Amino acid sequence: MCETCGCGQKGNPVKISRPGESGQSHDHHDHDHTHDHGHNDHDHDHTHDHDHTHDHGHTHDHGHDHVQGSQQRLIRLEEDILGKNNLVASRNGGFFEAKGIVALNLMSSPGSGKTTLLERTIKLLEGKRNVAVIEGDQQTLNDANRIDRTGAPVVQVNTGNGCHLDAEMIRLAVKKLEPKEGSVLFIENVGNLICPSLFELGEKFRIVIISVTEGEDKPQKYPTMFQHADLCIINKTDLLPYVDFDMEKAKSYAYTVNPKLVFMELSAKTGQGMETWIDWILSQKPAD
Repeated sequence: MCETCGCGQKGNPVKISRPGESGQSHDHHDHDHTHDHGHNDHDHDHTHDHDHTHDHGHTHDHGHDHVQGSQQRLIRLEEDILGKNNLVASRNGGFFEAKGIVALNLMSSPGSGKTTLLERTIKLLEGKRNVAVIEGDQQTLNDANRIDRTGAPVVQVNTGNGCHLDAEMIRLAVKKLEPKEGSVLFIENVGNLICPSLFELGEKFRIVIISVTEGEDKPQKYPTMFQHADLCIINKTDLLPYVDFDMEKAKSYAYTVNPKLVFMELSAKTGQGMETWIDWILSQKPAD
């Protein structure tokens, strides 16, 4: 998790901003991702009195003890991070419910067409439902600028080295965004199929988006993402005649980890299948 992926390294703070703003920085270590790497405990755990001789007739496997101790500390660290995150996520969820906001967490690998899908979705919801968007990306404002051109209120969260959004980032972004009561809040997560699946944000639904250009084995490679998702959108169906993608095999792989997963097939580029997606959004009520 964060211990191995480099997420939350100091010197590259989270920035939350609207298009055209320079952004307000937040030290990633000030909230749920406080990485106490346990160096003090590490020193105490492996301190030995070197003045005495280890001649006890047996071997001290300090390497094994070191690995086991590190693994135990890593597990405790991960549990602590997720526990703090889930507490904030629960508070976010309570706020969304009180305001009648339906929050949708959109997750995918880079290049799946997530932002294009969001742009077309916003246009099709115009006059039917208020929308607001939180854009997650490591560095740029590119996606937020694209959403801003649709007229929807949007806030960009730049995660720095972070490879996912977390509940505290969402809390701060919502405070800046101030979405209207009864709106649909789209949260476009950072593009990858690993870390975002581990962090609850307070969303009502988790939606994983894949494209036919990625291959049908994504549920096999990244089972945790599909296990925790409520809906899977298979995008870029207009390219099916030109790529080697087995739709039924992809669904079968996903069903092995999540038999309740709902699928939608569409093309955000051509609009084919979008009516099913829009109808699904409009059918969602925050108190359901």
